[in-house]
Amino acid sequence: MTDPITRFHRLQQRYRDGEIPWDQDLPPPEVMAIADVLPPGRALDLGCGTGRACVYLAARGWSVDGVDFIPEAIARAEERVRRAGASSRVRLFTSSVTSLPFLREPYDLVIDVGCMHGMTTEELHAYAREVARLTRPGGVYLLFAHLHDESSNEAPRWIAKGVVEQLFAPDFEVERVEYGVTHVCDTTWPSAWYWLRRRS
Repeated sequence: MTDPITRFHRLQQRYRDGEIPWDQDLPPPEVMAIADVLPPGRALDLGCGTGRACVYLAARGWSVDGVDFIPEAIARAEERVRRAGASSRVRLFTSSVTSLPFLREPYDLVIDVGCMHGMTTEELHAYAREVARLTRPGGVYLLFAHLHDESSNEAPRWIAKGVVEQLFAPDFEVERVEYGVTHVCDTTWPSAWYWLRRRS
């Protein structure tokens, strides 16, 4: 896992160079599926990138806040929201997801598609506190994360299997975990989707 400053500059350069393979028209099927079963409410997209999930949820009646610490990502998200005519339903913020004091009211749905898995241990604990604070009792937290390849001799880059469950155990019930493999360009990683529900 890289330190926050190095991670910021690496991601910022990718946005500047247009090397953002995760910038698709639609969010992942898991996000679309949960939008189909939950009644529209308030949603928070942590690490929102170019705003694809924000726009998708807004089109289905959700009020959505998106947060990303890369200004270039938020600029692209703002343009996408504008083109979609979703400005009345989407608010976007440039900020670290580990400190969100400007967000107060709880959310019915919190999603993170590939943001938290690159954080340091200290960041992870701050992030988990914010997720718990901002998810209403009974609300859903949907997370996608790359996992360590335990057979690799390289230094761990992503999050170890089991850490998510431990991190959120005080405040959330893990309802479901689906393990898989993610392919990005010529690289593959073990990965997982997590569905957690905030305890009442």
